[in-house]
Amino acid sequence: MAFHQLLMPSRILYGEGSFGEVGKQAQLLGKKVLIISDPIMDKIGNVALCEKYLEEQGLETAKYLGVDTEPTDVHVKEALAICHEEQCDVIVAVGGGSCIDTAKAVAVMVTNEGTISNYVGNTKPFTQKPLPLIAVPTTAGTGSEVTSVTVIIDQATDVKMMIKQPELLPAIAIVDPVLTFSCPPSVTAATGVDALCHAVEAYLSRRSQPVTDTMALQAIELIMNNLRQAYNQGEDVVARDKMALGSMLAGVAFSNASVTLVHGMSRPIGALFHVPHGVSNAMLLPAVLEFTKESAVERLAEIGRIIKPEWKDLSNQELADIVILEVKQLCQDLKIPNMKTWGIDQAKFQELVSKMATDALASGSPGNNPKVPTHEEIVQLYQVCYEYDFSTQEKAIQ
Repeated sequence: MAFHQLLMPSRILYGEGSFGEVGKQAQLLGKKVLIISDPIMDKIGNVALCEKYLEEQGLETAKYLGVDTEPTDVHVKEALAICHEEQCDVIVAVGGGSCIDTAKAVAVMVTNEGTISNYVGNTKPFTQKPLPLIAVPTTAGTGSEVTSVTVIIDQATDVKMMIKQPELLPAIAIVDPVLTFSCPPSVTAATGVDALCHAVEAYLSRRSQPVTDTMALQAIELIMNNLRQAYNQGEDVVARDKMALGSMLAGVAFSNASVTLVHGMSRPIGALFHVPHGVSNAMLLPAVLEFTKESAVERLAEIGRIIKPEWKDLSNQELADIVILEVKQLCQDLKIPNMKTWGIDQAKFQELVSKMATDALASGSPGNNPKVPTHEEIVQLYQVCYEYDFSTQEKAIQ
C-alpha cells in the first residue's frame, strides 16, 4: 500500500489579529530581522507596522522593499546582499506571493552556495538549513506562506524558474485576513482565482492524496462561496476571513499534491508577457477544465456536489458540466480578461506560442493532469484562450 507525505510550516497562526504576534514569533528565531516587502506595502503602512511589532520585542530590523509584481533573480540578489551586510538571522516577508517567493529564495541562498538558478529542476539539493522565515501574506491567493515552492523569473532568459524543496518551507506562517482589506478588487479577483486553481488542480492531480483531497475540497467550497463577496465588498470581514483560510488550505493541498496543466501553461504567459500570475491562471482555467473533463468526470462531479449541494442527485456528467459553467460565470463576474483583452499582441503571441508550449511541458506540471496534453494540444489550448469568451454557455473545446 502506498504511503503519503505531508509538508507544511511547523507553526501556522491564522485569523483576525494574528499579525500582531509577528514580533513574539520572530524573537523565538533570532535577533535581527530582514523585512522583505514591496513599495505598496510600505506606502499603506504594513511595513511600519511590522517594524513596530518586531521592535516592541527588542529586535533589530533591516529592510528590502524592491520586490515588483513578479519576483526575479535580481530581487533575490539585491535582498541577499542586504541580508549579508546587515547580518540578519531571521527573515519576515510581508506581501503577496512575489514578496514571499523572493524571501524563500533569499532564506536558502544565505546559507547555500551558488545562485538560485543553480537549483532549478531540483537536480541540486540545498545542503544547508535556510534562515528561518516568517511568511505574512497580504493577499488571499498564492498560498506561498505554506508551500515548499518558489517561482523566480530569470531576467536573462525570461523563464520562470520553479524550485520545490522542503528547505523552502517557511518556519512560520501568519495569515491575518485584515491584511487583505487593502487589496483592490482586481487583485482580490486574480489572487482568488489563483487560490481556486490551486485547490482544483490539487484535487484533480494524479499525485493527489486523501489529506490534500480533504483540504482541496474545503478550499473550493470556501473560495466559490466567498470570492464574489470579497471582490464586491472588500471590507467584509467574514468573506475576507474565509478567503484567507481557503487560500491557505489550497496552498497546503497543492504543495503536497502538485499543480497540473493550468499552472504549467500559466508560467510562460507571466514570464514572456508579464501578466500577473493569478490573472494568467484565471485566463486558462475554464478552457483547461473543458480539455480535461472527460478524464476527470467523477472528480469534477464531486466538486459540483460541494458547490451546488442542491444538485447532488444529477449525473456525474451533468455535474461536471455545471462546475465548468460555474467557473466561467465566476470569471465573468470578476471581470477576468482573456489574453487579447489584456493587451497581449497577437503577432507576438503567435510568434512565441510554440516556445510557450515547450516551456509549459518542461515545467513538469502538465504531466500531473488527468489528461496529459501533447505539445500540439497545448498550442491549441493557448489559441483557444487567446480570445476565450467567459460569457458563452457553449464549450470552447468539444
